[in-house]
Amino acid sequence: MKISKILIGIDDSKFAEYAASYGFDIAQTFNAHVGLVHIVEPAIIPESNTDTVLGMPLQTPDYNEMNILDIQKDQAESVIERTIKKYARGLQVTHFNEYGSTADGILSCSKEFNADLIVIGTHNRTGIDRLLMGSVAESVVRNSHVPVLVVPLAGEGE
Repeated sequence: MKISKILIGIDDSKFAEYAASYGFDIAQTFNAHVGLVHIVEPAIIPESNTDTVLGMPLQTPDYNEMNILDIQKDQAESVIERTIKKYARGLQVTHFNEYGSTADGILSCSKEFNADLIVIGTHNRTGIDRLLMGSVAESVVRNSHVPVLVVPLAGEGE
């Protein structure tokens, strides 16, 4: 088995941070090139600033789509920079900032990066949460053409 390129999916959660540490440890073992991918899912901006339950006007900041995209882009870059600084330790790292569906973005970057392995965390959602939120990890596992390592947060679900 040759692992020369590892794609690690990250976001700003403790689940992704743990998976990143795991992925970088594997990369150190194999001296692999790391690809970090952070997917920004489009924010939904309500068209109305009226509370639909009470009919009262809501006081919301005046954000337009470009402001929100800039904020999301800055946050994504911050997450990537922080992850590289904390875990890279001399490894070659390429990073991807993508917009859209998280699972599709990870799979697309894995092909572009020509990854040998994908490492992602899981939120361990079950029941109604999983039904409503979906499972990025499950979708990546089902649709990936390379092995996927799904890393649960240590101590979760025990």
